[in-house]
Amino acid sequence: MTCIAGLVILHLVSGRSELETAEVIRVLTGTSEVRAHEIIVRNYRLPRVLVGLVAGALLALAGVLLQAVMRNPLAEPSTTGVGSGAALGVVVSILVLPASGAAPLASLLGAACAGLALYLLGRRSLAVAGILIGAVLSAVTSLLLVVDAQPMGVVLRWLIGSLNARTTDDWNRLWPWAIVLIPAGLLCASRANALVLGDATSTGLGIRPHRTRMLLLAIAVLATSTAVTAAGAVAFVGLIAPHAARAALGGDHRGLIPVSVIGGAVLLSAADLLAFSASIDIPGNGPDVSGLPVGAVTALVGAPYLIWLIRKDAR
Repeated sequence: MTCIAGLVILHLVSGRSELETAEVIRVLTGTSEVRAHEIIVRNYRLPRVLVGLVAGALLALAGVLLQAVMRNPLAEPSTTGVGSGAALGVVVSILVLPASGAAPLASLLGAACAGLALYLLGRRSLAVAGILIGAVLSAVTSLLLVVDAQPMGVVLRWLIGSLNARTTDDWNRLWPWAIVLIPAGLLCASRANALVLGDATSTGLGIRPHRTRMLLLAIAVLATSTAVTAAGAVAFVGLIAPHAARAALGGDHRGLIPVSVIGGAVLLSAADLLAFSASIDIPGNGPDVSGLPVGAVTALVGAPYLIWLIRKDAR
């Protein structure tokens, strides 16, 4: 928790308008006399860091539950089609109803449809079905953008993942889901422990495997769609955080789930701090491009990590 508090302070003091830690604390406690500082901290920086923390926690929760459902340590929202479904739903809503504000609902519907397809088509191999579903949905998304490239700039943050320009509206859409889904995931820890032991063992322990898979998959789908609605389809957070927690604690989900949730929050928030501070010099394009999408940073970290995991399992 100290790490999270430190990340929050770093986010709040960082930016083009640099603020001292003491001034940030005065703003948070309501004792600041500078209105401009209050607007910067409360309306822009605080929502961004809160959305990053909670979205990262939800992605990690989805990842650890999907790994239990599939009994596959490489499962996570971006490799199961759920994240792609949420992103496709958002893209469709932007293209069809650009001014309706239907993106959150469309994200939920897209993720739910992908999750249902995953379960129906992947009864024998959820991992293979997830990869195929994700590839198909990503292809459909690309086709829609080729047909109508006008909203590319708006859609880009959904496809890569970005916390730029997060507002209190984004935070208010996120936290009600989080206070339901995270405790629900924690309460399912014992069921997840039984599920990874196999259907025969879990049945002997009094757990119904079919219903348990449906329950955990539903929580994972809702967590993914909520996180994607707030932060876009950020990849690898749901893979790295559970694996780091498993390496430290082992496979008991009673400790694995809460530590994964905290790790996901820290990972996405730290990646966003790095993304916000980074800049790229593109020759022939004038000034440096500053403020990378956070999804680009998590991909740069997560892709080598995934390759290492695959090679480790192969050995």
